[in-house]
Amino acid sequence: MFHDHSRTPSVSSRASDFSLTSPIPPNMIFDFSGPDHSYPFLHSLQSTSYSAFDLATRKSPTNLEAQQIVKPENSNAIHQLSPEDIFVNGRPLNRKELIVLQSCPSPPKKLKPGNYWYDKHSGFWGKQGQKPTQIITPLLKVGDYLKSDASNGRTEVYINGREISKAELRMLKLAGVRCPRNWYFWVNEDGSYQEEGMRNIQGNLWRKAGLKLICALLSLPFPSKSFYSRGDPLVFDYLEQKAIQKLLLIGCVRSGTSTIFKQAKIVYKEIPFSEDERENGKLLILRNLYGYIGTLVKGRECFEEECLNELKKKHSYDETGVTGCGDGNDEKTTYSICPRLKILSDWLLNIMESGVLEAVPTSNLAHAPLIDELWSTAAFQETFNRRSELERLPTVASYFLEQAVDILKPDYKPSDMDILYAEGFTSSNGLSYVDFSFTEPPDDDDIDSDDLHDFLQSYQLIRSPVKGYEENLKWLEISEDVGIVIFCVSLIDYDQFFIDSNGNVVNQMRFNRTFFEKIVTHPTFDQIDFLLLLTKFDLFEEKIEQVPLSLCGWFDDFHPPPNHTSSLGQSGFHYIAVKFKKLYSALTGRRLYVSSVNCLEGSSVDAALKYVREILKWKKEEGEYWDYSTDESFYSDEDN
Repeated sequence: MFHDHSRTPSVSSRASDFSLTSPIPPNMIFDFSGPDHSYPFLHSLQSTSYSAFDLATRKSPTNLEAQQIVKPENSNAIHQLSPEDIFVNGRPLNRKELIVLQSCPSPPKKLKPGNYWYDKHSGFWGKQGQKPTQIITPLLKVGDYLKSDASNGRTEVYINGREISKAELRMLKLAGVRCPRNWYFWVNEDGSYQEEGMRNIQGNLWRKAGLKLICALLSLPFPSKSFYSRGDPLVFDYLEQKAIQKLLLIGCVRSGTSTIFKQAKIVYKEIPFSEDERENGKLLILRNLYGYIGTLVKGRECFEEECLNELKKKHSYDETGVTGCGDGNDEKTTYSICPRLKILSDWLLNIMESGVLEAVPTSNLAHAPLIDELWSTAAFQETFNRRSELERLPTVASYFLEQAVDILKPDYKPSDMDILYAEGFTSSNGLSYVDFSFTEPPDDDDIDSDDLHDFLQSYQLIRSPVKGYEENLKWLEISEDVGIVIFCVSLIDYDQFFIDSNGNVVNQMRFNRTFFEKIVTHPTFDQIDFLLLLTKFDLFEEKIEQVPLSLCGWFDDFHPPPNHTSSLGQSGFHYIAVKFKKLYSALTGRRLYVSSVNCLEGSSVDAALKYVREILKWKKEEGEYWDYSTDESFYSDEDN
């Protein structure tokens, strides 16, 4: 900043204390490229020579001017950066612009030599050719004018003349902003936006519900509240809090979070799924169906081979063989199919092994009649009856396999129930949220104002990608404004195992426990209540009769009393609930709420979310004790 001189001006924080230890040579003054109207004191110093008396009698700088001088002088970054190394909107900065940029209230973080773009109207800042990375102080007079291709967008949607990136377009759509092609709109520094050339303000971008979470997951910047709040901030916070209660839905793979989220849309939304979602759902269901059929085909071959081996052990080989509809073997078993269907079977197996199963549904619907015939064979039905012995065949496979004929028709349109059962149905970017309110008012005739407020309260159910939870917990830092965390655990996970990235065999229920510990002890949720939803109780009741709960090491002390009035499934559910409650209490010192839910029943999901409403209501009733219980929905620590 200075021209290789060791002695620099000494400036105090008070303007009246401004002093120089000796006269300043003229070439030691800040080297601005032109007259500086923003810094009149510095500009007035540009003369050939000054005495100490001259300087002392001149007009002292204001506090702001003194701070602007001190801040650059004490900043190592400015000593290291040369203005000509920083390009903003295609033009190198001069020294004055560099000082302005680094001295503003919200400067660019970790500024390095390079090419940047800057939208002075909204405050967006980013590297040339890339999406925005920061929101800095707006209305700075630095650099050139903003170019339309600054962020290398290919969306045909423009903000303040800049064609935005795909991530920004996705953010706008998720926030509910209408974005047709060739659409130009203006975003002001406070987040208000309007169509370019129009006067009417259409809304405020930064006040959109859930946008902070959306921006975090899309790696887009979100401003501090000072950028977009107007008027009394306390009033704004109060209204924002009353407007919506955020519910965070968390769980591992196949814990039921996806089904609960879809069920909430079906129960509370008049139109739960858009046409695009239904079309995507159709392709997803077709891919899944071919996968289920392929799994059964592979299982049929294995079962047939087992039968043949058993037959060979029982009697000697018959040279004449067995005639009829066979599969190329000399013996015919219950699992044998005719050659024509064997060709289809081999084709499906080859498709599965090649890893191109996703391309099958759109180009091979002509196989539908053969698949219908294959499904109807005794061999296939017998294999289906032994589906519990097959890997990677989920319980929902039965639902789709039983209506395979209709699904494989060209005019098939998935129903709400089809989408509900479909595995892997999520939004394209992995982020999911739905705003809802309870449709039925309280039953009491003498409803008071508090009950009416509870009825009118809006909620937002937020679900994020499962892999994002398990692999990276940084996203939790943007979830501090949620009202409650709903953590889902599948009851049937106790006998499920998988191999982790290190090659270790891991019990899925133990993994659920480890993940639960990470979430509940995260600083973000230090004062937030948790509801544990134990899912798939109907399947759990069947499984526990066949597979002991002690197969999971964490449950090795499960010893239900003989002749107990409750069923084995109910005892197991109660035991697991208390296990998690004691773990939660030991980790946090707080009470864990627990409930069961059947994700495939709308009434069950509705009851679970109404239970959430009650928990949030109790949280507001400080100083009072509530003892609430439903059928197996709440357990004290003494219940074990």
